[in-house]
Amino acid sequence: MAKVSFHTLGCKLNFSESSTLARQFEEGGFSRCGRGEAPDICVVNTCSVTGQADKKCRNLIRRLARQYPEAIIAVTGCYAQLKADEIAAIEGVDLVVGNGGKGDLFERVSRLAAKKQGTEVHGCGAGRISGFFASFSTGDRTRAFLKVQDGCDYKCSYCTIPYARGASRNIPIADIVNEARVIASTGIREIVLTGINTGDFGKTTGETFADLLRALGDVDGIERYRISSIEPNLLTDEIVGFCAGHPSFMPHFHIPLQSGCDRILGLMRRRYRTALFAERVERVREAIPDAFIGIDIITGFPGETDEDFRSTVDFLRAVRPAFLHVFPFSEREGTPAAEMPGKVPPEEKARRTAALTALSGEFHREFISSRICTVADVLFESDIKNGTIGGFTPNYIKVRIPYDRSAVNAVRQVRLTGISEDGSEARGELAG
Repeated sequence: MAKVSFHTLGCKLNFSESSTLARQFEEGGFSRCGRGEAPDICVVNTCSVTGQADKKCRNLIRRLARQYPEAIIAVTGCYAQLKADEIAAIEGVDLVVGNGGKGDLFERVSRLAAKKQGTEVHGCGAGRISGFFASFSTGDRTRAFLKVQDGCDYKCSYCTIPYARGASRNIPIADIVNEARVIASTGIREIVLTGINTGDFGKTTGETFADLLRALGDVDGIERYRISSIEPNLLTDEIVGFCAGHPSFMPHFHIPLQSGCDRILGLMRRRYRTALFAERVERVREAIPDAFIGIDIITGFPGETDEDFRSTVDFLRAVRPAFLHVFPFSEREGTPAAEMPGKVPPEEKARRTAALTALSGEFHREFISSRICTVADVLFESDIKNGTIGGFTPNYIKVRIPYDRSAVNAVRQVRLTGISEDGSEARGELAG
């Protein structure tokens, strides 16, 4: 029986798709590679959100080709979609399949009886994506990533994802609900809803993201839902109100900001300004006072001056999220931002990134500290470290208690008693 290894880079959406690909291979008679086993087939699901992501993908593909010279190397994902020629030029690669062809990857690999002297390329290039590859992950006993939407119509000036993933599209709510029921049947208790522009759900079917949330809320067996990310202009009062009133939807919102300076938001071609963002955060906190709010920020965008950066810092200090995901600007070929003047030197981008990373640590410690001495329901994972087991509160605080085997994939009431030295986790004890 041929053995397959899967290697995934990038976002939660990629992980959900890789998990579905793995199930297709297993159902087709292949087996997953165990630790220490040499694969007959290596499937690489790539990311292309930054130049560094491209580099990581190339390095991984080359390493696999050197390490397993007899294995079939099949590459898919966003980097494959945008830079198929680069990948095909790597010695040892047998198959390159774009995002639109992921659903056919298993069949294409199956038809490759052995390594070829040339590389097959299918469905790659910007603007060549259609259809929807329905997927969800099942590798974790506790949490699944469920893909509900793909593609993006926004075309921000720095981003290649609309070219790598295509237009915003989705399958009907009824089909997604059926997938959620399959996930529930495996014993998984939490679902993270994933997409490229998740809140834009409904472009294909005339439904809305709020409609989807209501339907998923009726699925038996799923105790927790999280929304992986939602644009501020799509985070409606209806969505906030529903999440506030439904016990299965966690008080946890990840809202991309990208800059706290309106001038830079305009250059980025974002569809909001800081006033709307601040108003949306305030609306969440009015409805759900203990909500975890995570924010994406890009540093060193072309034209970002010291004053613009100070505006971002001041805005973040006013909003005070629970966490920041900080990314230095990465120039992407073919995007408007690549041609913009006012490039920020790498050392200055690094300085601004470090400053916001430190600010994130301050915010996160503050958020966790505000919950010390409270009791929360914690869903524990198979996360064992130094005699402890870890899990998450509804508002996404990582909590560790002394190891208890019976706690795995169980919800327990925990009293938060302290905070780790680095400020990233809470310590706790069972409350009852």
